[in-house]
Amino acid sequence: MPASFLHGVETIEIEKGARTIKTVKTAVVGLVGTAPLEDVDADLRTINEPTLILNEIDAVKYFGSPKNGYTIPQALQAIFDQGAGVVIVVNVFDPTRHESVTDVKKADIIGGVNAITGKRTGMKAFEDCYSLFGYFPKTIIAPVYCEDTAVVAGMKTICDKIRAIGLVDAPVGTTVQEAITGRGTQGTINFNIASDRIVLCYPHLKVYDSTTDSNILEPYSQRLAGVIAAKDIDKGYHWSPSNTTINGIVGVEKQLTSMINDPSSEVNTLNEAGVVTVFNSYGSGFRTWGNRSSAYPSSTHVTNFINIRRTADILHESVEYSMLQFIDFPIDDGLIDSINESVNAFIRTLIGRGALIDGKCSYNPDKNPVTEIANGHLVFDVEFMPPTPAERITFESFIDIELLKSLGG
Repeated sequence: MPASFLHGVETIEIEKGARTIKTVKTAVVGLVGTAPLEDVDADLRTINEPTLILNEIDAVKYFGSPKNGYTIPQALQAIFDQGAGVVIVVNVFDPTRHESVTDVKKADIIGGVNAITGKRTGMKAFEDCYSLFGYFPKTIIAPVYCEDTAVVAGMKTICDKIRAIGLVDAPVGTTVQEAITGRGTQGTINFNIASDRIVLCYPHLKVYDSTTDSNILEPYSQRLAGVIAAKDIDKGYHWSPSNTTINGIVGVEKQLTSMINDPSSEVNTLNEAGVVTVFNSYGSGFRTWGNRSSAYPSSTHVTNFINIRRTADILHESVEYSMLQFIDFPIDDGLIDSINESVNAFIRTLIGRGALIDGKCSYNPDKNPVTEIANGHLVFDVEFMPPTPAERITFESFIDIELLKSLGG
């Protein structure tokens, strides 16, 4: 506010115009499970505290090496085998409460709020991540424990809240038929869910274990989480994680028929049921296979594509966080123009990166009656469309005898 009287010259800075919108961090995995704390230095042990792990060295330092019965060390190894990513880890194994790791229950994994300390525990602790690190995990896993339907429900709740996707494994020993029927009301496994935030993974994977000099089974979800994080960095979050090589595995629990031109192949049948699986055929290696979340086939909305759901989340969250610099400004044409142009500039950036086909932000006077503006409320329309994955390619072929006329020409 200028002074009421000044015999001289002054300059008043006016904050108007578009502001840069920063894309939120996406290649972040949230891992909840158990770690062998007896193998970790006492001053580095954490229980129900989100801990940032950036590489394999930190993984062993804070959570130990893979050990039978404990889920975190093996999962971290699987994630980092894929080449990139950040992992936020919550260990729920507490030696003061659990005599052994087998005493950890699903309630520990799901978490809640400790009545004494007021701290969030288990998966609930991921809600604290933005305050701690400036970002939330965008992929949530709870290997082994996610085979329980209550844990799956808890995972969906936290994913809804922080705009993440959860990866869920079928139990060890599940057949193809059981994985498919598990999607229905008569199923006996944890696959009876329909959410664009839950991705169903089948089967378990075989990896070589140097300590036993043998192949062991491990959950698919932890390697898929690593694939998604690495793909985010290499190509972008708008790319589907499907048809990507899975590093560090030597086989799968159940060998599946894999043909890209056979609708009756087992991998296609699983995808048709909304299950992400593994494609392995002659010369293909082991590849992630499936573009859709568990929302499919009950929902045909485009957000059942994993990459579409994630791209929408990133756009929404990036725009929302950037609005802090406009909150509580006086509502006038300058503010409306600044918000509009900031969002449209961000959308143009995403189009340039290939993350969007097209999009725009606009201010519609019909949606902003004077009563709402007088109450300090503005409404903007944001329209956008990310690219869908080329899941199905069809060739229409014709044998045309008229082409014989070209002979002898």
